[in-house]
Amino acid sequence: MLTLYHCADARSFRCLWTLEELRLPYELKLLPFPPRWRQPDYLAQNPLGTIPLLVDGEVRMTESAAITQYLATRDGPTALSVAPGDPDYGAWLNWLHHGEATLTFPQTLVLRYRRLEPVERRLPQAADDYARWYQKRLEEGVARALADGRDWLCADRFTVADISVGYALLLASSLGLGGEFPPVVADYWARCQSRDGFRRAKQAQADAPPATG
Repeated sequence: MLTLYHCADARSFRCLWTLEELRLPYELKLLPFPPRWRQPDYLAQNPLGTIPLLVDGEVRMTESAAITQYLATRDGPTALSVAPGDPDYGAWLNWLHHGEATLTFPQTLVLRYRRLEPVERRLPQAADDYARWYQKRLEEGVARALADGRDWLCADRFTVADISVGYALLLASSLGLGGEFPPVVADYWARCQSRDGFRRAKQAQADAPPATG
């Protein structure tokens, strides 16, 4: 049985969404955010104190984009993966990691320096700079890729690359950056949210026993 340690709407949502898209059986353990401070016994499971943590037998993984790739390919090709040799294989890998490394990273700094740090340690200028940095990458990357009328980022279908980038849009919405989506990105985000897998993932975290800490 797969076990996912998760905080509501955090990076681990990528993994939860993937599990629901693939209809894989799993156990969901909902934690308070940030777990390394609010649930210290979690450090016995993941010394980094970060989420996600996916446990699959002896396999333990903590990187959300890698987990989505693992789930999409662990039992062979799925509709969410793109196989080596496919013309879009490189694009698939690039978008899969672009969602985390290029889009989510600057938003985590916005989150930290606008909301999580004590008031006296907040850095509005840094947060604003990284918000603009994120917005520019969104416009130059995702918006440009969708400008030709395509529904999804690669392979002419929905894949975990869209889950990776889609999560970055979820985070942007929670940080108040969603109003700055270019129109093609806003339409793309609406398509992501309309998927049954996305809705099931949202419901799964809502139905999980309340996080404590």
